[in-house]
Amino acid sequence: MPKADSLKGIILCGGLGKRLEPLTRITNKHLLPVYDKPMVYYTIQTLVEAGIQDIMIVTGGNNAGDFLRLIGNGQEFGLRHINYTYQRGEGGIAEALGLTEHFADGSKIVVVLGDNLIGGSIKKYVDKFRRQEKGARVLVKKVQDPERFGVAEIKNGKIVSIEEKPKKPKSCYVITGIYMYDEKVFDIIKTLKPSGRGEFEITDVNNAYLKKNELSYDILNCWWTDCGLPETLYRAATLVRKKCKE
Repeated sequence: MPKADSLKGIILCGGLGKRLEPLTRITNKHLLPVYDKPMVYYTIQTLVEAGIQDIMIVTGGNNAGDFLRLIGNGQEFGLRHINYTYQRGEGGIAEALGLTEHFADGSKIVVVLGDNLIGGSIKKYVDKFRRQEKGARVLVKKVQDPERFGVAEIKNGKIVSIEEKPKKPKSCYVITGIYMYDEKVFDIIKTLKPSGRGEFEITDVNNAYLKKNELSYDILNCWWTDCGLPETLYRAATLVRKKCKE
């Protein structure tokens, strides 16, 4: 059973960041600078601003220890402690999330991909999820390149399908890398099979909730970008700089 009023945060910072080579040849993608801070700083702040104090970071690759050296116990963010765990290889987002079951310990969780930056607060969405009795909640955003993401087909105010990286997207709305799940997410992950890419896909998790009619969503009302490509890493730095100068 989920624990009353408990909510934990998880930041996924695994993978090898091959699309950003040679930048990632000697460091983890999520430690790269975005304007004036390491990338992971922004995702930690996203959770802290939403009122989440209990956080775990999933790291990977050869530079996992650098997270501990950089962040420590999170005092810079007003935290007393940060938890860490390690993902071997590149088994996908769902596999990385599965490693955090012991940390979640029956609580609801808010999951953020470590390379996803936003221009505002997610607190109002997280508060909705706190009040949500069961299921999952995702944040959706309209983009110009939906084929790079999990695409949400929305009809009559409901998500009716989610397709991972489709060649012909059914809409311009994509599922951002901010996910909120109840305790059943770990049971769902254990039933997944690797996709054609050899990874355990988070889209399969979201579709499992969708089939049970337990997937809610909100449309994100601020800018959002990933940092997985040189172009989007540059875009993120530009957007953060503009925000800092406002």
